[in-house]
Amino acid sequence: MADRIDASLAAARVGGPAMRLTLLAARLDAWLDGLSPWRARGLALLLGALAALALPPVYALPILLVSISGLVLLIDRTPHWRAAIVTGWCFAFGYFVAGIYWIANALLAVAPLFGWLLPLAIAGAVGGLSAFLAVFPALAIGTARVLWPKGPARIVVLAICWTLFEWLRGWVLTGFPWNLVGYSWAFSDAMNQFAALAGIWGLSLITVAVAGLPALFVDWTGAVAVAGAARRRRPAAAFGCVVAGSALVLIVWAGGIARLAGATDAMVEGVRLRLVQADVDPAAKGAADLGTEILSRQLRLSIDAPGLDRVTHVVWSETANPYPLERFPDVRADIAAVAPKAGLVIAGVLRTDPPTGQPRAVWNSLAAVDPDGRIVGTYDKAHLVPFGEYVPLHRLLPFISKFTPGIMDFSAGPGPQTLHLPGLPPVGPLICYEIIFPGQIVDRADRPQWLLNLTNDGWYGVSAGPYQHFAMARLRAVEEGLPVVRAANTGISGLVDPYGRVLAQSALGAVAVLDVDLPRPLADLTPYARFGDAAAGALLLLAALVGLALRRLAG
Repeated sequence: MADRIDASLAAARVGGPAMRLTLLAARLDAWLDGLSPWRARGLALLLGALAALALPPVYALPILLVSISGLVLLIDRTPHWRAAIVTGWCFAFGYFVAGIYWIANALLAVAPLFGWLLPLAIAGAVGGLSAFLAVFPALAIGTARVLWPKGPARIVVLAICWTLFEWLRGWVLTGFPWNLVGYSWAFSDAMNQFAALAGIWGLSLITVAVAGLPALFVDWTGAVAVAGAARRRRPAAAFGCVVAGSALVLIVWAGGIARLAGATDAMVEGVRLRLVQADVDPAAKGAADLGTEILSRQLRLSIDAPGLDRVTHVVWSETANPYPLERFPDVRADIAAVAPKAGLVIAGVLRTDPPTGQPRAVWNSLAAVDPDGRIVGTYDKAHLVPFGEYVPLHRLLPFISKFTPGIMDFSAGPGPQTLHLPGLPPVGPLICYEIIFPGQIVDRADRPQWLLNLTNDGWYGVSAGPYQHFAMARLRAVEEGLPVVRAANTGISGLVDPYGRVLAQSALGAVAVLDVDLPRPLADLTPYARFGDAAAGALLLLAALVGLALRRLAG
């Protein structure tokens, strides 16, 4: 067949661009047919790694047209669903290794704990987590292969299954919905607005569906190359689907532009926040002899920057203060001394129980301290990082310890909570990666008016990790229609309005102080805030109906 394609290509040199494109696609079709199973899996691995380039901070979005379409063509060539799972796992493994490589930086920060085993620890952490996360796309692709129809419908099926298993990844074994494919649009304020309707899941669905459409050009190329002009009308169907997909993206983008055109810039009166990014080495926070120096740095940054007279509240990052405040009244007094009059210092701290004597439990917490040194509000992190803040099944694995400072596992808080603090609208606190969980970040019974995310992205180093984390915070603002205030030890501190627009942002790895006003939340709930994941479910059902219609058209 390859010889016939080459002959047709030579004959088509006088033909139009569409014919040439069709015959070039036929050559690709023949090349893929000739791949051995191992080479096909290697290609899947490469395509997955390339797909990660579409994520923050690179945003090489067009590369998804190659990677997702290539995945569709590889699935076409799998003999059964089991082989499709293997192909899907290879694709996803490449995607995750290239997307979460920065986990190695966290282990480098505590290298003395591992000694000569550090290379194995890094390979195990990055490779092991990637291998586990790859199971979800693999099962999605296996499920899609069971249902695999002909023509454009199969791409819709793949998009639906991919999105469903991304959603499952956000819940199973505490969940880790990092680097969902929909975050490839995070650079676009207009496209982000779709998350207000169906969450990040809606963006993932559209992304996979549209990125897979170029595969349709290969569907009919073999027949064209062999039968010649009698089948030349077939590429028009592929062009039609691609035009429809492009129109869908254009409609979503135009809808976002229209929504932003009606956006307001209203701010909460009488609130000005000072966000302190101290850029402390994360590993140093566990050193007892550095506690005073770390505290002093936070205190100096809080009062030395100009404009303090207009600041109403000071915000420090996750574990900014290394001392449990209930055990150190002198430290509370030092913090109270930099609190604005009638305001607060809101800081990431450790909290222990009992407050005196040998602690039986410790929490990664937030505490609000008033000018009199009183703790007027606390929040305990609920969504803990496995192996970073606690060891799963620790009783069965007593020889394993978490890699962050401290010998005790952290305890988990009760879940989303709204704090009512003096001088501030009701706030929904979130510590570190709690911000990445769509639909799981606010107390629905006591809805906040803004979100406060304290984090320590210093563990990620200078890598893609902090940019990915910040992009996820932006999408939570759009989904919930709430502004997000973010204070990072290092990473990216900043302010995001309820439309996901970045109003202020620090540089990665910098010592920074940002003074920001607090935007008002949207007056009405977004559809996603009102209905949660059910809104995304309705979109998936609509996509299923479209896929069914396309299947019938394809015969």
